[in-house]
Order: sequence, then structure tokens, then C-alpha cells
Amino acid sequence: MSIRVMLVDDQVLLRTGFRMVLAAQPDMEVVAEAGDGAEAIENLRATTVDVVLMDVRMPRLDGVEATRRICAQPGAPKVLILTTFDLDEYAFSGLKAGASGFMLKDVPPGELLSAIRSVHSGDAVVAPSTTRRLLDRFSPMLPTSTKPQHKELERLTGREREVMLLVAQGLSNGEIAGRLVLSEATVKTHVGRILTKLGLRDRVQVVVLAYETGLVRAGSPPGGASAG
Repeated sequence: MSIRVMLVDDQVLLRTGFRMVLAAQPDMEVVAEAGDGAEAIENLRATTVDVVLMDVRMPRLDGVEATRRICAQPGAPKVLILTTFDLDEYAFSGLKAGASGFMLKDVPPGELLSAIRSVHSGDAVVAPSTTRRLLDRFSPMLPTSTKPQHKELERLTGREREVMLLVAQGLSNGEIAGRLVLSEATVKTHVGRILTKLGLRDRVQVVVLAYETGLVRAGSPPGGASAG
């Protein structure tokens, strides 16, 4: 079954280029296009979409707000933010809004296709370490409280909380396994339970939540001491 993609960008030429790349793939099809966030939301009411490629700077309704509204809906498609500059505030805001990752607009076609497939399969495109750099840079935009505010955190076991902190600090499953002397399969199971209990989509959202609740402080070294 093909991955159904919607292209959202106010530049027709850019959408055309993306559409040509995607149309050449046997496992993808462009089922909708939109010139701004408002049109994208409208199109989703009538079209089933798996992945949205979302520009951020658009008229009427920008991509960040559109992402927030889309991701708040039950059974929402995954959203990939398209940004011009690496580690800019739009990527940060997009991740906070619920996007599963961000890509540069000049990304090589192969990387774009890989990103779409990864997001569709449930993975996050942006590595936790990259998300961490984003959050460190834009930490003044986060809440100042260092006490956990997310009620569901109380549902985590001690081990799950430990794994969550290491995920938030940018460690891979293999690195976490080595740190906690566990198998990678066990770590993967813990991560899955964390996502389910906290109602999060992927590891990127784990990092964002850990920063927002103060479990990890901006500027703390990866794998180092954490707050809480």
C-alpha cells in the first residue's frame, strides 16, 4: 500500500519538484497539495493522508500552527517540517507542535524519501541529539519550572524514568543498553511503554517533554546529571 503524502508549501515550483520525486516511487503517491496551513487542514477533511510535508512560512496560517492543529486530531497524519535553516526557531516550534521531525528544503531526494518512509513507519526523523541542540539553543522559550508538570510521568516505573532521561539526553538504544547493562531489545520495549504511557508519538517528543518538565536542564551534558 502506498504512503499517501500531502505537500504544503506556498511555492508552486517547490511543490512540483517534490511531487515529481515522490511520483517516481512505487510506494508513494501525492494525494493532496495546499498553498498554506488553512488549505491543508481543509484538505485533510476530505482526503486520507499518511504524511504531511509542511512548510513553515506561509500566508494565512503558518506551518507551525497548522501542525499543532493537525497533530491534535485523533488519527492525525505524521508531519515533517520543511525549513530553510538548520536548527532555526521554526524547527523548534514545529517539534513542540507535534511534528515527527524536520528537513531542510534543499535535502537530497534520497534523504527526503527515506525520511518520509521513516516517519510513516513510526520513527522520528530528527535524532534526539539534534533535538537536544535545538532545545538547548531555544531553552528561553520553554517553561521556567524545574518540577515535573506532566501528570502521566507518575505512571512510569523507576526503570522507565531512567530510560526516558537517557533518551532525552540524546542517547541511542544501544548506548542506553550499555549504560544500564540491558539488551537493546529490552531498552526498545521500555521506550515503547514510555511512549504509550505518556501519549507521545516518538523519541523527539520524549526529549521535548523532558525539557518542558525540567527532567533535563538546557545545557547539561549528554548522559550527564539531570534535573529532578
